[in-house]
Amino acid sequence: MENAVMTTVASEASQKFGDAIALTLPGNESLTFKEIDLRAGQFAGGLLSLGISSGDRVVLYLPNGWEWIVAYHAIARLGAVVVPANILLSPDEVSYIASDSDARAVILPTDRLDQVEHTKGRLFIAPDGGDRGFGEVLSGHYLAPVARDPDDLFKIGYTSGTTGRPKGAMLTHANVFWSMASTATVHVRHRSDVILSALPLPHVYGNIVMNSAMQSGARLVLLPRFEPARALELIAAEHVTLFDGVPTMYYQMLANPNIATADLSSLNRCTVGGQTMPTAKMEAVVDRFGCPLLELWGMTEVAGPAVSHSPFWPARHGSIGLAFPAMEVRIASLEHPNDDARNGEPGELMVRGPLVMKGYWNDPSATALVLDERGWLASGDVAVRDGDGYVFVVDRKKDMIITAGYNIYPAELEQVVAMHSGVAMVAVAGVPDEEKGEIAQAFVVLHAGVTLEEPELLLHCRQHLAAYKIPRRIAFVEDLPKTSTGKILRRTLREDARNQSTKPSA
Repeated sequence: MENAVMTTVASEASQKFGDAIALTLPGNESLTFKEIDLRAGQFAGGLLSLGISSGDRVVLYLPNGWEWIVAYHAIARLGAVVVPANILLSPDEVSYIASDSDARAVILPTDRLDQVEHTKGRLFIAPDGGDRGFGEVLSGHYLAPVARDPDDLFKIGYTSGTTGRPKGAMLTHANVFWSMASTATVHVRHRSDVILSALPLPHVYGNIVMNSAMQSGARLVLLPRFEPARALELIAAEHVTLFDGVPTMYYQMLANPNIATADLSSLNRCTVGGQTMPTAKMEAVVDRFGCPLLELWGMTEVAGPAVSHSPFWPARHGSIGLAFPAMEVRIASLEHPNDDARNGEPGELMVRGPLVMKGYWNDPSATALVLDERGWLASGDVAVRDGDGYVFVVDRKKDMIITAGYNIYPAELEQVVAMHSGVAMVAVAGVPDEEKGEIAQAFVVLHAGVTLEEPELLLHCRQHLAAYKIPRRIAFVEDLPKTSTGKILRRTLREDARNQSTKPSA
């Protein structure tokens, strides 16, 4: 696509949608498409006056808000490279990202100025203080978008770093543009939509929701953080037509007392991604929200979603849907990765096409482990495909539990436990066992006011699972550990259980 560049997204939206409201924020603050473009052009001019130009990396470390969106489009139109950093990351983590990407500048909150490592030659921009104030940069001369090539580097998205230091996925203008356009098309996002999101803008899911709203002319109602009661209130007050979220957001809304009386009639579809969601919980959402719930799959390395459900094709709960336009999907045999697994046989989900990253920043060895010479990206997810092409994620390869030689996928157990009416949330993780190597332990959050004992829940599991798959331990907990994007952290549960098992008895 010849014009698949992110430099002109804000200016083109301004031309198409002008004085229509683009963004609604808490406190009834709003910005039009024209106002976002004007501020982005001025901020880009301010960055240019500081010596930042095409190809320079700029770390964007701000909370959800208009400042994040304006700075993002300013960096884009300048031809510089966006390096998003979630506001929930620690200053040490952001210092690493700035150093690893050799960032020319960091845009951050004032209260983080003294916490992020300062390096000679790196500029710091904050609302108050730093080398320049945000408002001072915003007063720059309006800069028109510079010319960039679709294959030029646009963004370095750092992975969550669950297995060591995070890696920077290099995404081109074309990668992010295709993701934006495909998401808008597959989910039928258009200018009559009102989209509610509390997803972090630095995360690929939240970022592509923002981008597709801008391109399609939809109004984005943006929350700085997710609050279930506030989300339910806004759906009614703002006549929201589309809600985008991760599974835990839906769990929390279903468990909120206000759900009983919430007016959700304006919704005509919702999306869910970031982690597998038990079918029983998806059905509960569809039943209460009164609209389709479109499950999707994506990752940092593909700039956002790459497989999804759509209003255009029948839903199959438990499936992540079909591949995005121009994307290819294959399920590679776990034993012979060069061969395809048969339909219904678990294998590793592989994707290829215009959304796939160029590689990891300054890390060719890590790139070679996931991206082959034919362009196939290994996702690390175990999946199966049915005869109609629908893909079902079984689990993460690294989360598989091996107990006495049997392979157990936690997501399968979670599906069953979640079917019990008393269960609000569940996660299953492998914990050490002297005899079997590992055993499955379920960590269960109950609905408020529910009393449930382990024997009853185990009986429920026996009715739906093979004997070797039944959790050997059940822990009832008040909450589950989550990442900054709301994903449940199984590794933390594993570590906590391991530490508990190694504590000396009293």
